[in-house]
Amino acid sequence: MRTIDFAPLYRSAVGFDRLLNMFESMDRAEEGGYPPYNIEKICDDGYRITLAVAGFSENDLSIEVKEDQLNVSGGISQEQDEKRVFLHRGIASRSFRRAWRLADHVEVIGARLENGLLHVDLERRVPEAKKARQINISTASDAKAIEAETVN
Repeated sequence: MRTIDFAPLYRSAVGFDRLLNMFESMDRAEEGGYPPYNIEKICDDGYRITLAVAGFSENDLSIEVKEDQLNVSGGISQEQDEKRVFLHRGIASRSFRRAWRLADHVEVIGARLENGLLHVDLERRVPEAKKARQINISTASDAKAIEAETVN
């Protein structure tokens, strides 16, 4: 596998380290494929991550957002598992941890567990100060009229 050296970009670009770190982390292999998941675009600013977590209750699952990373983890306690006697065990119930980097202004707005699927809903919420706005253009004569009013 070919690796890319981002060192020259770190030396010549300021403030892009988060983006470069994201590219570097994409190159690393992810830990297994458990549990499987989907990422959907629901609308222009809405997304949903759905994880197949059959066998886990809401008490066995944890969702945490720290800085720009969403972490979903799950694990069934040993004492809960020891109380059961399995003749055949085909449903995975091992612990897991999945992580996703969130783009700027993307927030988790809710999560629900339904029929063995964990749905995590996200929405891009750009603050008013960051949204595009129209700037009126004044002419030189408008500026002189304003100056004349302030002099009096």
